Amino acid sequence: MNTTRFKNAKAIVTVDGADRVLLNANLRIKGNVIDYIGHDDVDADRIIDASDLILYPGLINTHHHFYQTFTRNLAQVQNLELFPWLTALYEIWRHLDDECIFYSSLTAMGELVRYGCTTAMDHHYVFPKEGSERFIDRQFDAAEALGVRLHATRGSMSRGKSDGGLPPDDLVQDITTILEDSERLVRKFHDPSPFSMRQISLAPCSPFSVTTDLLRESARLARKLGVRLHTHLCETYDEEQFCLDLFGLRPLDYMESCEWIGNDVWYAHGIHFNSNELQRLADTGTGVAHCPVSNMKLSSGVCKVPEMLELGVPVGLAVDGSASNDCSNLLAEIRSAYLLHRLTWSDKAPSGYDILKIATKGSAAILGRDDIGSLEVGKAADLFAIDTSSLEFVCAENDAANLLGTVGVSKPARFVYVNGVLVSHDGILIGIDEEQIAHEARKCVDDMLRKAEI
Repeated sequence: MNTTRFKNAKAIVTVDGADRVLLNANLRIKGNVIDYIGHDDVDADRIIDASDLILYPGLINTHHHFYQTFTRNLAQVQNLELFPWLTALYEIWRHLDDECIFYSSLTAMGELVRYGCTTAMDHHYVFPKEGSERFIDRQFDAAEALGVRLHATRGSMSRGKSDGGLPPDDLVQDITTILEDSERLVRKFHDPSPFSMRQISLAPCSPFSVTTDLLRESARLARKLGVRLHTHLCETYDEEQFCLDLFGLRPLDYMESCEWIGNDVWYAHGIHFNSNELQRLADTGTGVAHCPVSNMKLSSGVCKVPEMLELGVPVGLAVDGSASNDCSNLLAEIRSAYLLHRLTWSDKAPSGYDILKIATKGSAAILGRDDIGSLEVGKAADLFAIDTSSLEFVCAENDAANLLGTVGVSKPARFVYVNGVLVSHDGILIGIDEEQIAHEARKCVDDMLRKAEI
């Protein structure tokens, strides 16, 4: 079987149960798994001189909207908060089609991969009335081309403006259509086996864009099919007020009434939970995808991550949509998270290494996986390496565990491996013709903005 050995690595940051950082050590990949970590001189078919490299577990994204890559950095929405921001952008997103989905997925995941992400997650919930039947299928096509693991979610919106919701009526679907397509996608793509490259979760968009019936029926279908549940929650005070006005309940109370709490559920954002609610999340194993840059960009608030970690709430890291970030770079997200929490919580803030653990082992846990998220024998061969030989790493290399948060890495990883396969080398994506993809992607953007008269 094909083997690759990273020889004499400057450091291997394992993120294992003992938080080991091995210096001048070796790591060997055999097929799609890690089969050796240590100081022995083991044989391999391919040997990589890793004396200037630091190896890390592949980063795992836990919340994203790939399609928003095609509406990032638009002047018209730069100073808006969530509700008016969404309202303005729905007028563009109604023009999404198959080509937009495929090329925006390649764009978003391509950027994620080159900066060390090996497992991508997407929450797609915008389905125009015509031509959207295969949107999620196209995302899996893009992931296969790049060689990245994909946790896709079948998102949905069923409460339009005429029913008191936020989205326009032409972007909502009926419950039958949503549930039938959800089951189709689970049966077609969901692979729960170890080292799976494809998984599906069900993800009605948010309390202000779906009906109570859809939330309850999605939860029951997900548990019948053995898949996870995801949605936005406690992102803004506007959402909190919406739930109080319409349901007479705070967001978490409302979601619990809809059977949306438990260790098979994770929420995006979770900024405005109070302490009692955080304890309920911890007690039930309900997870939170932390999206620091998006939360800053939309002025939504600061997630109580130190309290979450102290209580034992499962927490993962996420870039969120590329129109509220406006990039897909988990390395940048790690440093932003570290600095945001240092500013907000001082000595109670998580360390740079704590944030790395959230972006790897923590993210794996809220996706329901124990085969990824750390560098250990028997785990999937998902890893990235940074080259510390250049000027910006002088002295910084002495604390490899904290480096990504405290100093940060602004250039693509030297190597990115997914499932034992090299998918990016020095920022060059192996599986696609990037120049051609960028050309086609720009054509899609231009066409969509033209239709929206932007």
